[in-house]
Amino acid sequence: MKSKIQTLNLAIKLSAVVGLSAVHNKEAHSQRPNIVYIMSDDHGYQSISAYGGPLREYSPTPNIDRIADSGMLFNRCLVTNSLCGPSRATILTGKYSHMNGFLENEVQEPFDGSQETFPKLLQKTGYNTAIIGKWHLGSNPTGFNHWDILPDQGRYYNPEFINSNGTYIEKGYVTEIITEKSIQWLKKARESDKPFMLLMYHKAPHRNWQPGPKELKLYKNTVFPEPSTLFDDYSNRGKAERDQDMTISRTMRIEEDVKMYADKSKIKNTTLRNLDSLQLAAWDEVYDPIINQFKKENPIGDVLVRFKYQRYLQDYLACIAGVDKSVGAILDFLKENGLDKNTIVIYTSDQGFFLGEHGWFDKRWMLEQSYRTPLLIRWPGVIKAGTVNNDMVSNLDFAETFLDIAGVKIPSDMQGESMVQILKGKTSANWRKEHYYHYYEYPGSHMVKRHYGISTERYKLIHFYYDIDEWELFDIQRDPLEMKNVYNEPSYASVKADLNKRLDKLRLRYKDSEASARSFLPKN
Repeated sequence: MKSKIQTLNLAIKLSAVVGLSAVHNKEAHSQRPNIVYIMSDDHGYQSISAYGGPLREYSPTPNIDRIADSGMLFNRCLVTNSLCGPSRATILTGKYSHMNGFLENEVQEPFDGSQETFPKLLQKTGYNTAIIGKWHLGSNPTGFNHWDILPDQGRYYNPEFINSNGTYIEKGYVTEIITEKSIQWLKKARESDKPFMLLMYHKAPHRNWQPGPKELKLYKNTVFPEPSTLFDDYSNRGKAERDQDMTISRTMRIEEDVKMYADKSKIKNTTLRNLDSLQLAAWDEVYDPIINQFKKENPIGDVLVRFKYQRYLQDYLACIAGVDKSVGAILDFLKENGLDKNTIVIYTSDQGFFLGEHGWFDKRWMLEQSYRTPLLIRWPGVIKAGTVNNDMVSNLDFAETFLDIAGVKIPSDMQGESMVQILKGKTSANWRKEHYYHYYEYPGSHMVKRHYGISTERYKLIHFYYDIDEWELFDIQRDPLEMKNVYNEPSYASVKADLNKRLDKLRLRYKDSEASARSFLPKN
């Protein structure tokens, strides 16, 4: 009898220990912050009102600004390779393109999903992980409990999606669909005792900038201010700037980009062919009068460039207005469901984008509007609300930061640094004072020549290699618009010598020698 009682007491004690352990585990999970990482595609910082600038009063982004108001806005977030796929690969791996194997969008093997990524490491340590939206890496995602992605670039209207069950079509507008899918996943995730990490990746505002049905009329009568360099003639710079193919004047297409269809049947050659009758009627109501006026006026020369610029901004910024509403919906959901206090919210883009500066659209360059991406982070109880940070951070640092936040050991082969101390307002004295960049995709879309370089607080040194052998040096303090190459000016000889030495050290640090760079390039 005594033996039975002892056995029963032991069982009760073990049960209590197990129960207590489960409670501790649940508490441990609940104390680890949730992470909601929102990334748009090709969203230039200069079109976010929190960053100021001339577009602020014309196209505000009140919901993205909410993250800045309650968190930290970064003024110097720089990408390692200003191109969609390579940037996404860097974010996942915490490694430069030559290390993660994804260098360009075109003529590219799919992303190697077998390598270590931060979602895999979070998943292994108890996080419920998901990606919803634009993946754009040519492979199926790995490291996610749930994934539901757009194939390749995806469509704005009635898009296809791919998940573990296959390909299917969703009716509606892509930004709204991604938002609703994300909220539905969050509803399920909140029921678990696991912390969660959601990557919500928008297609918008990628070319060819098709606004949603709720934003079609938003800016149709707005006249936006022109950048002072809209008619840049590329004097005082090199062959790379003169030979590119990404100008509004020459490259931007009247029909596919600006939507001025001379023959309505040509709409079938674009993703607008997927509009149903109601969607097409709403589209025509807005665009037909613009098309008719365009045909009547038949602008040419600089007048045509100005017309294309206005049409570009009207559509691009209307797409961003949809993204901004999406951010608001996510922030509201988190607050309404008591998740806001323990959820970190990040908003960024895969890189920057030209909005007419130098007469360009698109990205790729180590020049400011392309190289610099928006970054806004809210972490309640940790980040002081309304903080503006000027440290030189990078998309190379995102993986390490997420792992550090979650208390996960950062792999030694990751090449960035955790930004957690910066988020706490305690930037270390040895934080990065220079940043390394390397772009590979040439020949290809927009014909931007391969280049690498170093950026400091004041200077940029850029080497266009392999295709040509030219160097450019910009003094950002004296020339913030980057209009004059001073590489061969005697007064900058010491600056040039210092930057070359520092560039060599960076290339050695990141294992990106001239020989390794050339090994990735096609043989002539």
